[in-house]
Amino acid sequence: MEVNQISELFKGERNFIANASNLCAFIFEHTSQINWVGFYFLSGNELILGPFQGKVACIRIPIGKGVCGTAIAEKRTQIVPDVHLFPGHIVCDSASQSEMVIPIFFDGEVIGVLDIDSPIKNRFDEKEEQKFQSFIRILLDSSDVEKIIKYYRNED
Repeated sequence: MEVNQISELFKGERNFIANASNLCAFIFEHTSQINWVGFYFLSGNELILGPFQGKVACIRIPIGKGVCGTAIAEKRTQIVPDVHLFPGHIVCDSASQSEMVIPIFFDGEVIGVLDIDSPIKNRFDEKEEQKFQSFIRILLDSSDVEKIIKYYRNED
């Protein structure tokens, strides 16, 4: 059902930022026990904050640092049951207790991450990872991704 809602949400709109913004709002509104959801996009050797829902966030994250930077460095999803036990965790919101970060791949390259935080420990699992990955696939298929990649790479 949610997949159909996501497809309808993007229907007729190709702007990546607009669609990513609405996807964040949808996830924030329809997912229980989360306190932050957003995108970070790769620019050089760091991630830069993109559309999000929640409290003010860290703007830049170096590759390999924190949960988001680790997801980029390892090119795999990070499901962290207790962020306080994650080496090098970057605290943006002290209320966050667990986190899931899913790398976003386009044409075989990682271009960013979807980051979701929860005030509850052990909040995320592989089933939810699969659901959010399906949302990301719909976002990529529905949007002009090349434009956002060029923007974050500072290409004309």
